Amino acid sequence: MPPEKGKKYINTILKDPLQVFVFGSNLAGIHGAGSALEAVQKHRAVHGEGVGFHGRSYAIPTKDKNLKVLPLEVIKEHIKVFIEFAERMKSVMDFNVVKIGCGLAGFKEEQIKPLFKNAPDNCNLPIGWREGLNGENGIISSKWSYTIYWS
Repeated sequence: MPPEKGKKYINTILKDPLQVFVFGSNLAGIHGAGSALEAVQKHRAVHGEGVGFHGRSYAIPTKDKNLKVLPLEVIKEHIKVFIEFAERMKSVMDFNVVKIGCGLAGFKEEQIKPLFKNAPDNCNLPIGWREGLNGENGIISSKWSYTIYWS
């Protein structure tokens, strides 16, 4: 389906942009803990699908099929693909990004935050993740920032 038809179709169904939950996953698509479990329980993520858009969620892998942490350069490429997708979906989707890789994968925020430097403004990043990335004042504009907690 051409993008124009898809956008028109989605806008006909939805009054507001679709809210998409963006979470850290593994290439096996085993969503058993952390934000991945929340993605399954609340945002229609699909078990067995560890990459990309499914339901009302978008999986960015931080671990391989054996649940070993992926190299940062590999994660960077997955984030780049996500950012390209978010840019294409700007008029129909808003993306609520959690602190991907900073929980079970064990990365520090300082390692992951710069990878979202080019995230469009329909990506709602965690508090503090837009600051110091771009612009003279060190801030990229965003609709809002937030932190997601789960137990």
